[in-house]
Amino acid sequence: MQGDPEILFWRRTDVTGLERLKLSISADAVVAESTVICVEDGGFRLDHKWRLTPDWRAQSLDVERWGPTGRTHLNLERTGSGWCVNGQRRTDLDGAEEPDLSVTPFCNTFPIRRTPAGAGESRTLDTCFVDGAAMTVQRSRQRYDRLGPDRVRYVDLGVSAGFEADLEVDDRGLVLRYQHLFERVAPC
Repeated sequence: MQGDPEILFWRRTDVTGLERLKLSISADAVVAESTVICVEDGGFRLDHKWRLTPDWRAQSLDVERWGPTGRTHLNLERTGSGWCVNGQRRTDLDGAEEPDLSVTPFCNTFPIRRTPAGAGESRTLDTCFVDGAAMTVQRSRQRYDRLGPDRVRYVDLGVSAGFEADLEVDDRGLVLRYQHLFERVAPC
């Protein structure tokens, strides 16, 4: 899908909220720019921009959040096998494979694309969990269990240990439905 950007929408199924994401894929990079509007946590707007390698590994995530208390900004940048948060090296995140931003199903695509294709296969990884409400980053662990070619089960083993959800995905690993939280919608 090189050429014109693709526009994707997800709506929240647990609270009132909507996301619009512009996805641009080229031979050199994958770039996604998105705006999330949600009524939870007093109501907020959150803009996030991703830069990924052509094989869908996150290189950076830039997040701006506007809420009742004003604007906050967070930048996460890959540095070798580690990460910098707002320009500061965070050794507690060394070895974490990908960022996981709480307010979007987009970031689930990265590990889903690397989860073995056979039913019953799994992938476990550490992430840089970005809490979109608190604008904080902490290490977390998660697992993806392949249920079929277009279905995986997400299992949180870290920050929200015990949370599980079935995800239905398209042929690129982009989420169509995320049980309890999100579903992709087409514009009218």
